[in-house]
Amino acid sequence: MGFDLQVSKRLGDAEIALRLEAGEGLTVLFGPSGAGKTSVLHMVAGLLRPDRGHIRVGGVELFGDGIDVPSERRRAGYVFQEARLFPHLKVAANLRYGAGRNAAIEEVVQLLDIAHLLDRWPRTLSGGEAKRVAIGRALLSDPAFLLLDEPTASLDRGRAQEVERAILDIRDRLRLPILMVTHDRLQAERLATTMVEIDPMRR
Repeated sequence: MGFDLQVSKRLGDAEIALRLEAGEGLTVLFGPSGAGKTSVLHMVAGLLRPDRGHIRVGGVELFGDGIDVPSERRRAGYVFQEARLFPHLKVAANLRYGAGRNAAIEEVVQLLDIAHLLDRWPRTLSGGEAKRVAIGRALLSDPAFLLLDEPTASLDRGRAQEVERAILDIRDRLRLPILMVTHDRLQAERLATTMVEIDPMRR
């Protein structure tokens, strides 16, 4: 089971309204900048409270009917647009930070092809390398699902392809529900199991 959302949220003079039902695999929410895509991810993660509606992931109700599971208990592996790695920790320590007791660090390192980066400082990484490390850190937090916010933003084509391959490997091998947002329709078509277009916020 994947994502089942029906959310509405007013932000100032703008409104986000979305109905989404998707099964297993990678669900891509796409649309232009300013359409509210990141706000939807924030609602699923518990960082932004919908005005009304429901949020279910993998059959588990996270919001609705008097339920509002705190963000720290939603088990969301959130990868933000910026990698947000700790600059004072090398890659290996970044991966271990917040890792679950039984975290399969070696498996994740191999999956994302980042073994050669473990002794590097974040400032020495390329954009694609940093994003793969950020995805690895999210996976090691023992998530029930993964949220990816424009995971290839600001990357050149080669680096973007590296990240796309990593995302497809996660989809196919780990079988975690994934909700990703992008403004790139072609990328959505390449990666998505389910595509959902979000309209710009009504004003």
